[in-house]
Amino acid sequence: MAVELFGVLAVGSMVVMYALEQRSHVYILGFAASCAAASLYAVLIHSWPFAVVEGVWAVVAARRWVRVRPLSRGQRGN
Repeated sequence: MAVELFGVLAVGSMVVMYALEQRSHVYILGFAASCAAASLYAVLIHSWPFAVVEGVWAVVAARRWVRVRPLSRGQRGN
């Protein structure tokens, strides 16, 4: 039962974060974390294709977050 609840929360969070990612870079990071959680869930239920696809989505989203996140003052060169 706990594994199923974890899966519902992971995939549900993915949907919410994806819907909100245009509002802030934080939601892109949340989407990446949700994809990683969904990948972990897939591993737990031995669904290897789903685990791989969600792992790839997690990496893609994390790279996108790195590209769009605001830079701190030290990184701007000012």
